[in-house]
Amino acid sequence: MTPAAYLDAHAGNLTALLRRFVRLRTVNPPGENYAAITALLVRELRAAGLTAQRYPIPSELLKKQLPRAQHAFPRYNVLGRLAAPGAGKTVHFNAHYDVVPAGGGWRHGSAFSGVVEDGWIYGRGTADMKGSIAALLLALRALRAAGVAPLMNVEVSFTADEETDSALGAGWFVRHAPIAPDYAVVMEGGEGNTVCCGHNGVVWLNVTVHGRAAHGSLPERGVNAFEKMAALVLALDAHKRALARRTFASPDGRTMRPTLNIGGVFAPGPGGKINTVPALASFSIDRRVLPRETVASAERELRAFLRAAALKIPGCRITVEKVSDNHPCFTSPTHPFFAAMAGCVGRVHGGRADFGVSTGFNDMHFFSHYRKIPTLGYGPGGQHEHGADERAKVKELVASAKIYAELMTRFAG
Repeated sequence: MTPAAYLDAHAGNLTALLRRFVRLRTVNPPGENYAAITALLVRELRAAGLTAQRYPIPSELLKKQLPRAQHAFPRYNVLGRLAAPGAGKTVHFNAHYDVVPAGGGWRHGSAFSGVVEDGWIYGRGTADMKGSIAALLLALRALRAAGVAPLMNVEVSFTADEETDSALGAGWFVRHAPIAPDYAVVMEGGEGNTVCCGHNGVVWLNVTVHGRAAHGSLPERGVNAFEKMAALVLALDAHKRALARRTFASPDGRTMRPTLNIGGVFAPGPGGKINTVPALASFSIDRRVLPRETVASAERELRAFLRAAALKIPGCRITVEKVSDNHPCFTSPTHPFFAAMAGCVGRVHGGRADFGVSTGFNDMHFFSHYRKIPTLGYGPGGQHEHGADERAKVKELVASAKIYAELMTRFAG
């Protein structure tokens, strides 16, 4: 039986494994059930023939990096290895196992049901990105069952905290884990007939506007922080227009532009009341950074614009806090590694594969930037990531498993 035939015959095993992952609520923040899922992932890697172990994040680093409310939630990263006889190169597969919180409105009641219906599997993490983990594990099982050895050594990492900033996940892993990859596949960013060769970066800021409280019947005695915030937000339209004039040409022909999303999080200060002039108001800024930009320059110019705009608004005093950032990355898909993946995608899906750049960010840049190796993104994807009724198509999960298996058995580096 070939690996592809094994995967066709065992699609039910793939969905059963994914259902187990989905039911483990690895919600971040705060970082629930990380110990349970990483223990399961180690067992699954070993069952597929790899050596595997967990790497706990040192408690002192955890306390330094995380808010106090999360100190009781340990972090782990998993590394699996499979040595290929006579192989000279190593390919590394990476996925994160944490998921964003889930609200209500799910058609099956629970966001963690893992219900399979009409060829789709529903649940938080099915598309982003526990589906990729299940697909890779089944691909590794298929190689073992078929008695087919990969042409390269294989490393696998399952990492924490991508849904926040990856600092204790892939960021820690690429610096401290005993890995030696020549190529990397981050199992998201590209799907279908598109292979991801780069992604946008991001700068997250929180802006606090300071006013002065007063009685609501005497607003002239205060400084209304909300009104000043509203004026500042309107002023940011000019920065949005300037950013829209910058472009980046993706290999698939798309023209990309940096974006500014304002107010994903916004809040009054403490003591807010309907009959009180607000003394504080705050809002967030999500600045997406093109692959030809840097997070440092994007943050610098955004802070400068905010300072200048606040000075033009009478009585507007602000403080700006850095929340997080992630670097963009882009590799021109001319290396044989990219051609090999495109060939695998084309053979499994039919037709020709394209190369694209993701508007979101993922963990590709850690391998591309810090390890300086050819890095691409590809996985089964899905629909409604981060929303209600997140789901992955079973057919695409199996197809991705076939593509991973093909890459391991056709490309030797």
